[in-house]
Amino acid sequence: MIGLNNVTLRRGPRKLLEDVNLRLHAGQRVGIVGRNGTGKSSLFSMLLGELGADSGEIDVPRTLDIATVRQHTPAGSQLAIDFVLDGDTELRDVQARLEKAEIEGDGSAMAELHGRLGEMDGYAATSRAARLLHGLGFASATHYAPIDDFSGGWRMRLNLAAALMRRCDLLLLDEPTNHLDMDAVFWLQEYLGRHPATLLIISHDRDFLDAITTHTLHLASGSATLYTGNYSVFEKMRAEAMLQQQAQFEAQQKRVAQLQHFVDRFRAKASKASQAQSKLKQIERMETVEAAHWDTPFSFQFLAPKRSPETLLRIDNAAIGYGDTPLVAGIKLRLVPGDRIAILGRNGAGKSTVMKLLAGELAPMHGESQPDRYLNIGYFAQHQLEQLDDTASPYAHLQRAAPKASEQHIRDFLGGFDFHGDKALEAIGPFSGGEKARLALALVVFDRPNLLLLDEPTNHLDLDMRHALELALQGFDGAVVLIAHDRHLIDATCEQLWRVDDGHLAPFDGDLDDYSRWLTQQRANTEGDAPAATTRKTAKSDKNSGGDARRAAADQRAREKPLRQAIKQAEREMGTLEEKIAAMEKEMAKPSVYGNRTEVARLSQEQGKLRKQLDAAEARWMENAEALEAQAAAS
Repeated sequence: MIGLNNVTLRRGPRKLLEDVNLRLHAGQRVGIVGRNGTGKSSLFSMLLGELGADSGEIDVPRTLDIATVRQHTPAGSQLAIDFVLDGDTELRDVQARLEKAEIEGDGSAMAELHGRLGEMDGYAATSRAARLLHGLGFASATHYAPIDDFSGGWRMRLNLAAALMRRCDLLLLDEPTNHLDMDAVFWLQEYLGRHPATLLIISHDRDFLDAITTHTLHLASGSATLYTGNYSVFEKMRAEAMLQQQAQFEAQQKRVAQLQHFVDRFRAKASKASQAQSKLKQIERMETVEAAHWDTPFSFQFLAPKRSPETLLRIDNAAIGYGDTPLVAGIKLRLVPGDRIAILGRNGAGKSTVMKLLAGELAPMHGESQPDRYLNIGYFAQHQLEQLDDTASPYAHLQRAAPKASEQHIRDFLGGFDFHGDKALEAIGPFSGGEKARLALALVVFDRPNLLLLDEPTNHLDLDMRHALELALQGFDGAVVLIAHDRHLIDATCEQLWRVDDGHLAPFDGDLDDYSRWLTQQRANTEGDAPAATTRKTAKSDKNSGGDARRAAADQRAREKPLRQAIKQAEREMGTLEEKIAAMEKEMAKPSVYGNRTEVARLSQEQGKLRKQLDAAEARWMENAEALEAQAAAS
């Protein structure tokens, strides 16, 4: 269907793609992954004909209908639903031709075009557009509002809705979840699962990719490798390939060392000179196998907070909002070190407003907010990047935040966020969104907070950086309150889910899978549709049995909740202990330590204790996992 034949693409002196050969077939659902700057968006531009290759051929059939999300933000007085309907270009073409035929009184053309409208379900187009808007979070009252009434994020959602409205053979989506809340992400995942087109999706949300994709295209170091399977399958296959590559590299280096040793020994001897020269040529001819680069460029951790009060912050019966009308009321919350809370809810429900209350940026309309005097908040807001100084370097930003910090300390810290050498001293104006997001996050981490408030911290971050953030949060001693549409980050770092809905903030009894099912049920109720698995026969009894089923499901979640929390706690402990053991092994391998028997004995003893703790954590994990499985089977 689509072919790249020996394609090379440059950006200035840098090659994004080099001699790439690739075949993509109809029906595939391909997740495109790779670090920022590896050419993912440029690949889309080439497929759309907006960018030409420096060499090679790009084979895209002329008859292929391609849909993608517009990059520019729409504006004007056009109604939202009309903008979305415009996305179906074939529908608009048929409608325009029908209008012309009606004006001309051409009965034959009118009959043909009405038939075509019926074939393409054109009479239900407005209803289809409304469902798209509803799924992406637009309230019904806003469907007929002008585009100018919406903020930038909502206008980007309109672009996404228009792209989904279009009938196409190939759908290209570049970070489609970036401007969505968790509710809309779940809806989009379900919608794309039913979409008939071939899909190419650039995303850093691994759970989103896992749910949708059948193939994974990995871009790295100028190459493009297509794997069969979703992101998790790709990750496993790539790890196995890297292990094999590492073994080949080590074997080759051993052979090179042997040959070089021969050359060094006999180069000066006349009788062996020709043989030595032969060995040198053998080394030169040997194809180099690169060492597998396991290490991510990001490695940082939260330093222990200076103080850890027993209660960091207490909110008592607070109401918040703008003007005279509360947006969220009756907020009761006590934050203590170790809390891990994710706040869920649709955009506009008040999640970010709750964050501003916790951060002290918004005073309650009534009720109380009682921070401890030693509370130190690290707040990453949605628009944190706008607060950076484009004329200053990463080093200057941190130096301003901590004037007494040494240059070496600042440089070492920035290195963990991949700001090395001259990069740490460059003005950030030309930096990418991902680089600026890393710097904004570094500023939050650098201050040693005891309460972290993170409002969509993963926007612009690639998978490597998200993984580093996940590991850092797992080792953080303070409290975390998180708003994110990255489910993997929430699953890996949060123990409690709170939901903002209908003007209230309350705990959600369940995990993200339960939340997804709850959203599906809510949408079905709102749209008047029965769930997919419901038949007419069972629908008659829903009125009587629905309440019982919901109560039974709630009881089941309540029974499972302690086990799920225990499993997550054990997983965090296992991860932390494995990191400590690995660090200790690295320390013991140092020449300065290896020859010190006393130090080796001490480290070995500590390592033994850590391994016992790891065994205990693994046993707890297994025990609770088996109990959860047995409980699920019994229900």
